[in-house]
Amino acid sequence: MAITETRTAAAAAESAKLQRHFGRFDILFFLICTIVGVDTIASIAGAGGEAFTWTLIYAVIFFVPQALLFAELGTAFPQEGGPYFWTRLAFGRLAGAVNNFLYWVTNPVWIGGSLAASCVGAVGVFFTSSGSLSTPATYIVSLVFVWVTIVTAIASFRVGKWVPTAGAFARFLLLGLFTVSVIIYGVKHGAQGLSNVSDYKVSMSGFVVLIGLLLFNYVGFELPNSAGEEMINPKRDVPFAIARSTIGSVVLYCLPVAGILIALPPSAISNFSGFVSAIQDVFTVYGGSIAKDGTASLTGAGLVLGDACGILFILCLVTSGATWIMGSDRALAVSCYDGAGPRFLGVIDAKLGTPVRVNLFSGLVSSVVVILGEVITGGNAMKYFDAVLSITISTTLISYLLIYPAIWKLRRSYPDVERPFRMPWMKPLTVLLMVLVAVAAVQLIAPGLGYHWFSSDFAPSGWSYGERFTYLLTEAIPVLVFIAIGVLFWALGSRTRAEVVAAEAATPPEMAEAAETAEAAD
Repeated sequence: MAITETRTAAAAAESAKLQRHFGRFDILFFLICTIVGVDTIASIAGAGGEAFTWTLIYAVIFFVPQALLFAELGTAFPQEGGPYFWTRLAFGRLAGAVNNFLYWVTNPVWIGGSLAASCVGAVGVFFTSSGSLSTPATYIVSLVFVWVTIVTAIASFRVGKWVPTAGAFARFLLLGLFTVSVIIYGVKHGAQGLSNVSDYKVSMSGFVVLIGLLLFNYVGFELPNSAGEEMINPKRDVPFAIARSTIGSVVLYCLPVAGILIALPPSAISNFSGFVSAIQDVFTVYGGSIAKDGTASLTGAGLVLGDACGILFILCLVTSGATWIMGSDRALAVSCYDGAGPRFLGVIDAKLGTPVRVNLFSGLVSSVVVILGEVITGGNAMKYFDAVLSITISTTLISYLLIYPAIWKLRRSYPDVERPFRMPWMKPLTVLLMVLVAVAAVQLIAPGLGYHWFSSDFAPSGWSYGERFTYLLTEAIPVLVFIAIGVLFWALGSRTRAEVVAAEAATPPEMAEAAETAEAAD
């Protein structure tokens, strides 16, 4: 059964420009790049054995239910815009506009903030004698990183889809080599992390501290469906890619974390400034040494392999940012030509088939974040900047509070739509997902609330207990501002909404034709 509804004239015009180049393995590699972020591996390991245990627990109670949910939505409703379209179809354009802005805005902030900073750190550690970059060099590296990511997203999927493929293989090489090296390091120095098995026991404080980071690592299954009408055969390929990326992502997270925890002493883990520091420590087995102050220096084969992994690490960062921008920018463009945003941003480039205007808008936002991060370099101002930057995680998670329940509403509203895959235990699993995400968002905005709010165990660096309400406002106000901008976007789309045509919004004929051709070829 097709979904027949009114469609904006702008949507009819712009969707005709989309190009279908997104195949089964393209979606799989896209998901690997989306979900596996190398910049958080050291943070997980740095939290100790308990973090590894929680990683496995969330894989079962959060990651797998998510995979089931998006396998249903992604195959039953494979329209362009994915998470925006599902939310809008279920709850209306206003809800879709607000939620989609929350979903989108985190990505350019993340690219210009955490990812750019990680890139600067990697360049400094691996490719300079001092281990750090000067201020002008930091600006240059950060802005080059941002705009390489954006240009990658601008490219047609015919070309751009190879970037996630390269990123996936970079992860296989980087994390595979690192895991093997950690094993060699452990054999040489002893399995120091197994001396205290009690470190792997879970606790309430560990739950509070880790839930935001670990859930953030495990979201992204829906992202390829932002390019739903660019897929060759979503009904066949989405479940295939989700099933395999679920297994692959858990392995790619757990193996290096387990290796770090088992092979390295707790003191080394707690001193990690990032994954690049972990690579330096471990790669001393090939050549190099670790000084008494914990500083590692590589020589010979260790230096060569370390530099190679530095390049792979940067490639992983670029492809993480590029895949999220490719997906979230498409969702924003769709919302804008659907009447839930300014029409100016709802444009698909006729030649490339990509939302170039939104891509450039994302690049400008990321560049502003880079500049602010360098201008605000210390003192109280820096801690406020860090707090606002951390809101991107909670903002992302908040957006899922409307995306998840869309499956309930769409089952009731469109019961006759063909569902090649149906999520089992839909209601209890969806409630579980929403509860976990809500708890994570609360703990990010008010750390330790309900347990030991803003105690020394939970307060972010640079903040004291007496500043807990100031921090709460610092976290909550940006979310309210983002919601207000989402409402403004919806208001700006009123003229677009007024110009409608009758249309079949489910599987477009062109996509069905392409799917049949692909099936015949198989």
